[in-house]
Amino acid sequence: MWKFICFTVLAFFAFGTQAETFDHDDWNRLLQRHVVSLRDDHATAMDYAGIQRERAQLKGYLERMSAVEQEQFDRWPRREQLAFLINAYNAWTVELVLRGYPNIESIKDLGSLFRTPWNKAFVPLFGDELSLDDIEHKLIRGSGRYRDPRIHFAVNCASVGCPALRTEAYTGEQLEAQLEEQARLFLTDRVRNRLDGKVLKVSKIFKWYREDFERGWRGFWSLDDFWKKYAESLDLSPEDMRLLQSGVITVEYLDYDWRLNETPAKNLAQEH
Repeated sequence: MWKFICFTVLAFFAFGTQAETFDHDDWNRLLQRHVVSLRDDHATAMDYAGIQRERAQLKGYLERMSAVEQEQFDRWPRREQLAFLINAYNAWTVELVLRGYPNIESIKDLGSLFRTPWNKAFVPLFGDELSLDDIEHKLIRGSGRYRDPRIHFAVNCASVGCPALRTEAYTGEQLEAQLEEQARLFLTDRVRNRLDGKVLKVSKIFKWYREDFERGWRGFWSLDDFWKKYAESLDLSPEDMRLLQSGVITVEYLDYDWRLNETPAKNLAQEH
């Protein structure tokens, strides 16, 4: 009798745990079919024409996301929440691009004189109509729940200058490994981050979101702390780090490339 009771309790909790996740398989399959890796995975391009032919599958995935209620979301482990929000940002960005494709050269073309494409409220989520900015800056960055600067290497704004759109969906189970790989891939990309003489040239992401890298994540309270952790990925020696921290090596933020990250990737695979 006790064995039966214990089995029933364990089965209940196992079922409950499975119920507190979200199935990202549809998005995963779309990414695997339509995202092309470039430059040893340092960059990717999206086959928008291809994914447009499977738009019904994309919309089905987005509709399932929209059906998630806030109370349900709040019960998930934080890693599940963050994976959901990153996938939501990336998938709805693709949907936004498809609304203008193929008649755009940049996601910026989808904005207007008074509104950027990122503050268009077109995302039905948690019973509200949200924008991409709402997802990134309020739900991810502004919620205080996550405080992980590596999200900036995971969310993708459909532009050449963005960190690579990953060729698989983020999941709560794999999130730590996925974010760490995204960070290292981005930092080892010499198109976006490189030491040039006495100047460390880095992506403007570090300028725009500097505060996120200086909030104490894993004890890092400055950009230098963050760069020191990833010095090997940046190809910075201990002496380079000393010169950087003393100001001998200065920092320059590179121009951001807002061209659409589409295939065929005429210039994406070239070093700038």
